Amino acid sequence: LFIVGGGNVGLIAGYHALQAGIQVIGLCEALPECGGYKVHRDKLARLGVPIYTSHTVLLANGKEEVESVTIAQIDENWRPLPNTEKTFECDTILVAVGLDPVDEFYHKAKAFGLPVYAAGDAEEIAEASAAMFTGRIRGLEIARSLGRDVGDVPSEWHRTAEILKSRPGAVVMEDLPEKEEGVFPVLHCNQEIPCNPCTSVCPKECIVIESDDIRGLPEYVGEGCTGCLQCVAICPGLAVTLLDYRKGKQTPTVTIPYEFTEDSIQAGDVVTIMDTEGQVLGNVEVTRVRAPKFSDKALLVSVRAPREIAKQIAGIRPKEAWVAQPTAEYVERIGDDEIICRCERVTAGEIRALIRSGVRDMNHIKAVTRAGMGACGGKTCTNLIQRLFREEGVPLPRVTENVQRPLFIEAPLGAFAGVSVGERPVEEGPRAHATDAHEGGL
Repeated sequence: LFIVGGGNVGLIAGYHALQAGIQVIGLCEALPECGGYKVHRDKLARLGVPIYTSHTVLLANGKEEVESVTIAQIDENWRPLPNTEKTFECDTILVAVGLDPVDEFYHKAKAFGLPVYAAGDAEEIAEASAAMFTGRIRGLEIARSLGRDVGDVPSEWHRTAEILKSRPGAVVMEDLPEKEEGVFPVLHCNQEIPCNPCTSVCPKECIVIESDDIRGLPEYVGEGCTGCLQCVAICPGLAVTLLDYRKGKQTPTVTIPYEFTEDSIQAGDVVTIMDTEGQVLGNVEVTRVRAPKFSDKALLVSVRAPREIAKQIAGIRPKEAWVAQPTAEYVERIGDDEIICRCERVTAGEIRALIRSGVRDMNHIKAVTRAGMGACGGKTCTNLIQRLFREEGVPLPRVTENVQRPLFIEAPLGAFAGVSVGERPVEEGPRAHATDAHEGGL
């Protein structure tokens, strides 16, 4: 499997593929950094998946099915750099990019003054939790507009929705604790994201977020840790480990979450230990593997490690990572033969020719080639045409976008006769001037 896109969808899907026993040979992201949560990116990196940032896909190669994928590094103008192409053998490509809100109808209805509501991805592309929360808010608003007494939407709901829709914060330097005694958690979470299960699960309330905003970074405070491991098991980002110096300060016990099957790791196995971002720290022996009832899917794996590196340990890898190497063969890009508008079968070459002739209006391109006139209303090809403009060195602010189709709503014919929904038309008696029916004809 090769993944295109470093957002949460691509990162999480790649991790689930590894859990299912699928080889993930790489992930490419066009931006300089992955746009998803860093904890999800780190999980992939610790399992040995190469992540190619500032790269894009040039080709999916094959005849009847995918046989390889060709990627290349891109410059600041999103153009592939010559001699940076890499081709990897694979049989599946996961495309986890290009999500746009399907909101054309919403904006047109609003422009016509119709009561209209949007929630989820129709409002904004964000996390699933944000979509569910905005759905609750819009549901109450719609109920109120229909005259139902549902009360006001709580103001904190709106605030929570905005938090859930927020982008990940900046990555800060990991702050490892200085103490080397007793037992305590190490929090490898160094990016502000809306997540706080570790603070709610601690029975001693030793993990806190200082601000009222759940996007704050969690901290371990006090001396009350009992080593219950609940914080290690509950973290969805696998960003909490537990250090225990009580049985030896030189080789403390480190307990790490591990979300694979029980038969994949056992006490006595030698595993590779890594820091937060996947850098190898060494190899150590597993001393214990637990599957406590309070843990949903994660196994809790304990190892003994030298004190010099114990605090840095954030993950384990049971076996050496298999890293796919680029093949020597480079597949040339087809370019102008590629279909841009699937509905009307318009190629990249046809559109490039117009751009090179000086066309800067997408409506002009539509009129000449019919690109964007198909059933999808230009939903698929618009982004691709904009990409062609960028590739030809034309800044998007200089490009006139397509005019959206006018608002239309399917309406039953009876609506024009003033018949309410569910009503049957009034049956009228024979009119005085109607022609009588006679046997054999009118």
